[in-house]
This record gives sequence, C-alpha cells and structure tokens, in this order.
Amino acid sequence: MNEGLTRYVWWQEGIIYQIYPRSFQDSNGDGIGDLQGVLQRLNYLSALGITAVWLSPIYPSPMADFGYDIADYQGVHPLFGSLNDFDALIEAIHQRGMKLILDLVPNHTSDQHPWFLESRSSRDNPKRDWYIWQDKLPDGSPPNNWLSVFGGNAWEWDETTGQFYYHAFLKEQPDLNWRNPEVQEAMLNVMRFWLDKGVDGFRVDVMWHLIKDKNLRDNPVNPDYQPHMATYDQLLPVYSTDQPEVHDLVRQMRHVLDGYTDRLLIGEIYLPIHQLVTYYGIDGKGAHLPFNFQLLTLPWEARQLATAIDQYEGLLPANGWPNWVLGNHDQPRITSRIGREQARVAALMLLTLRGTPTIYYGEEIGMQDVPIPFDEVQDPQGLNMPDKNLSRDPVRTPMQWDDSPNAGFTEGKPWLRLARNFSRENVERQQQDPYSMLSFYKRLIKLRQQEPSLMVGDYVPVYASEQVLGYMRQFDGQPRFLVLLNLSHRPCYLTLNDSSINGVVVLATAPEWEGNRVTNSISLGGDDGLLIRLD
Repeated sequence: MNEGLTRYVWWQEGIIYQIYPRSFQDSNGDGIGDLQGVLQRLNYLSALGITAVWLSPIYPSPMADFGYDIADYQGVHPLFGSLNDFDALIEAIHQRGMKLILDLVPNHTSDQHPWFLESRSSRDNPKRDWYIWQDKLPDGSPPNNWLSVFGGNAWEWDETTGQFYYHAFLKEQPDLNWRNPEVQEAMLNVMRFWLDKGVDGFRVDVMWHLIKDKNLRDNPVNPDYQPHMATYDQLLPVYSTDQPEVHDLVRQMRHVLDGYTDRLLIGEIYLPIHQLVTYYGIDGKGAHLPFNFQLLTLPWEARQLATAIDQYEGLLPANGWPNWVLGNHDQPRITSRIGREQARVAALMLLTLRGTPTIYYGEEIGMQDVPIPFDEVQDPQGLNMPDKNLSRDPVRTPMQWDDSPNAGFTEGKPWLRLARNFSRENVERQQQDPYSMLSFYKRLIKLRQQEPSLMVGDYVPVYASEQVLGYMRQFDGQPRFLVLLNLSHRPCYLTLNDSSINGVVVLATAPEWEGNRVTNSISLGGDDGLLIRLD
C-alpha cells in the first residue's frame, strides 16, 4: 500500500488479470492449460504490473460448460492439477506480493454433483428441496415460460420422479434453491474452505440469478427482441433474475468474507447501472465490486460513454468503489470489437478511469477473436444456437507466448486452434518492441501505479463530443492528469473551456506526442489518446 494512501485497500489500488486456465499455459503436454502452467508464468504477470490474478473455474466438472458445471466445490479437476498444485500456486502468488481471486459458481451445480444425484433420487430425499423441482401443468407443459440462457426451455423433465427441474443454463446445470437455508450454509462453507486456504476473494458467477420469484410467474415478452439475438432474449427475465431477496444472500457472503482480513467480493452482474449499484448493498455490505460492464456493452461512441461514466459516478453509493472491464471469457475481445488502433485508446481509458481495472488475458498483446470452424466448436452456447454466431470459443483461444509451434502454449495439440498470426503477435516479440501493445500496457500500468491521482484520485469530466472524451484525475497535493481520447479514426480539433490548461504529454497511443507541451487548444489525430501531466 502506498505511503499516504492508507485508507485504500489492495483491490482499490490494484489491477486484476483474468486467466482462463484452459488457455493460459499447459505444463504437461495434454493441450489444456493448468495450474502448474499459471505458476510458470507468474513472473510475466508480475513484470506486467498485475497485482491480482482471477482464475476462472478449476473445480472437478464433467465440463459440459467448461467448468461452470461443478461436481465438487472443494477440489481441483485433474486436468488442472491437484489441491497441492493449488496450494503451491497460491503460495507463489503471495510470495510475489500478488493476490488470488477464485471463481465461485453458486447459482447451479453439475447434474453429476452428489447433491443433485441425491435430490433427483426420490421426491422425499432430504436434498430434494436443494434444487427447484415443480410439477407439470395440467396440460403436461412446464411450470412456466422461463427460457435457458443457452437456448430452449429452462425446465427439464425428470422421468424418475415425475417432475421438472429448473436450469437457467444447460440442463446439465440445475439451479440450486437458494431459498433453502441448508443450501445457503453449504455454499458459505465452500467459501470458508477456500478462504482458509488463503484465497483473497471471489468473483461470484451470475450473482443476479441466485434467487427466483417465489411464485414462479411467467416472464413478460421482450418487445425489442430481434431475430439475430439469442433466443433467451425473447423474454425479459424479470421474475427469474434480480429478485429483492438476492441482496440478503450477497450480504451473507460478504459477512463470511468480513470474518477474514482484506478479502474481496466481486459480483458478475449484467444489469442496467441503476440496478447494478444496488449490489453494493445497504451500508456498503454487499459486493465490494459489482462488475461494471458498460465498456463491454455500449457502442464505442465518445458522448455515450461520457454520459455512462457520469451516470455511474453519480449513482455510486457512499464509499462505493468503481470498476471497469474491457473483456472477459463470455464477450468478444476488445480488439475485435473496435480494431487494433482503438484498442490502445481503450487501454488508456481502462487504466486511467477511476476504479479497479480488470484485464482479460491476451488483451495486453492485442489478441483478437479467432474464427473456429463449425466442426471444431466446443462451446455449448455456440452448439445450441449454431445459426447465431454466439460461440464463445473465439475469445478463449490459447495465449500467444512466442513463435514456436503452438505459440509456446503447449507441446501437445491445443484444445482450441490458435490465431493464424501468433508467430507475429506474441509476448516474446512484443517484449522486444518498444512500440508494441505490450510495451504500451507496461508503461501505462507502471505510470498508473506510481501516480496517486491516476490510481485513486477523483474523476472530473472535462469534455465530450461525437469524437472525443476528456477527463481529469486529481488527488490531494499530487500532480493532476488530463486524459484526452479520440474514439474515432478521424482528426478532430478541440478547445477546452479552461484556458489555464498547460501540460506535457507523458504517454500517448502515438509515441510522437510524448514530451510535447499542450494547452487548452488541441488538434488530435485519428485514434489519438493522450495522458497529460498538468503544470
């Protein structure tokens, strides 16, 4: 913790890096990344300036949804290693002064989890009420109209016991009944198990799904549905998600974490901002960081983003800490969405906005979505809706380390194909190029971590037009910074209201800007992003 900033904790000052373990580094030649592989690459993350590693699920699983269908919450899948490997990894992470955040998937289990096997064995089994079982309607149809995120109906008929069970995702992922106190306690004990091992926090999967309408009412039709959208979007999930009682559950989780020192609770929540901020909880006793996905979901347009940032800053509760994300394992990569040049502008935005930034592995080298031929698609979302191009495989391809076969990821056959250009776009090559995306990220992170104004300072909106977004970062008695981002490919010309603005460009997407002095009247080239230290 920086001297003089003692009221800030590690996750407010730090930078989170998401690792999709299957795709980061394979240590044993089976083509699938693992915990030993992550351990081998910790020095890279440390040199990049990462302070916290978030691991996507590593638990035992039949892998129907690549680890988000968990069969044992207190183990490690043999593909990834063992609990001993996990212990070695967490020790190595802590030795480097970094933190480890684990994915927690409490909304649903695998249909192979012992809890569900018991639950479906008979109607009077003690664990029957651990899941959501319902009779069919008189006409034989499912209990209501709820849809699965992965396509089709969300109710699966169970012949053995003559009832339907609810699954928000795959039928192999039955939803737990969080209205049952035994379920609540079992999952809180899972959290304690990992916290006792030294885990520094959790990213809670689909937090807003955790509890459902008690009366299981039908969801209303979405009037804005378009044919290209996922079938799930045909209805508005007003009764199957974001129920008022969910906040009591989040509060319970937070209470468990507060029994330990400096632990972090992140919530995955895809909701409009005014709903999202309620997950901070009453008196700030909810999630520390309800994930803010606005940079993922909004059009890449300066005025719209400026408004969204202002709304978010304005809606944050007292002491609520902001956070920003450009990509994750479920969404198109930023470079594929907005292009290589604008990806640099996006990086500058991510790492200079107020709040905790999360980097998705490979963003720092500009990795793009890799086209996966139909006969190689593995993601269930892609397989279940093949005509909608919704597979998440393209964003989960192996990390590109060097120009050796399989990009240094594995000595075996990689579980997903690599980008065609990996021999040109990889860590090793970019480390040797001072103008590469990786070098840009390194310099930007280093500057952010050195300057209190950038790390924890206030956000002050300065300028927004159709092309340019501008804001200031400032902290008591520290140098102030002006950030100007041209979100278009065309030149633009701006005059800021404050005639006293004077400063030097310390970092820019185009290095030719650096060292130049600027005033309140500025001409920006297309894709220009400037970080200016003000006098």
